[in-house]
Amino acid sequence: MDILRRNNVNVTGTPGKPVVMLAHGFGCDQNMWRLAVPALAGEFQVVLFDYVGSGGSDPSAWSDERYASLEGYARDVVEVCEALDLRDVAFIGHSVSAMIGVLAAAAAPDRISSLVMVGPSPCYIDDATYRGGFSSEDIEELLESLESNYLGWSAAMAPVIMGNPDRPELGDELTNSFCATDPAMARVFARTTFLSDSRDDLKSVGVPTLVLECSQDVIAPREVGAYVHAAIPGSRLVTLDATGHCPQLSAPEATTSAIRTFLRELR
Repeated sequence: MDILRRNNVNVTGTPGKPVVMLAHGFGCDQNMWRLAVPALAGEFQVVLFDYVGSGGSDPSAWSDERYASLEGYARDVVEVCEALDLRDVAFIGHSVSAMIGVLAAAAAPDRISSLVMVGPSPCYIDDATYRGGFSSEDIEELLESLESNYLGWSAAMAPVIMGNPDRPELGDELTNSFCATDPAMARVFARTTFLSDSRDDLKSVGVPTLVLECSQDVIAPREVGAYVHAAIPGSRLVTLDATGHCPQLSAPEATTSAIRTFLRELR
């Protein structure tokens, strides 16, 4: 299998410059980063890709078993880095990709040298000492709705996830992205995403890390950002003046400015 074709890898930006890898979240693809790419391409070589089961990836590479865990998606990341022989990569992961990046950095410390987590959540389900934003009943109801009527679920949930009701075109874009995903593959990715618990993995992060949160986010509330920041030694937390769960679309200038500032300080 050609890894670059499998994951629909595209490389842009400035050759010879530091490398950033942009990773999308559930129900999305690399197009979600398109407003951020121009602001990064002058300073960095930018690597974009789609996880298997998303966007323009090769559907024949799909495996229910592999992609029923976040480790399967982390293997995609590591294999793309190996195929391009990338080193000292700044991995920029949106939503669930933030935790995939944690796993990939642990698996390939010679490849990934820093992390930027955009709207991260290591666990979506509340417990006695942790607030993830949802009860276990909430998550089961969400998954049951998704599995019984994926297109209906997408139309209802995407605008809520996106936020910014005064800009309905953003919710429409996320809806279209969700609806373009194969429902059978989306069901697996959804269970992998919303039932994962990566809290124990955070304490082992040993690379410089930026945690980017939005001022209002129904998927990753600010308590979660504070938890991630506290759990990762030496991490930096920045709260964007943005709402919703996709600031790379709703507030691309603020998002890329925070990323550039962080990465410049690492040089």
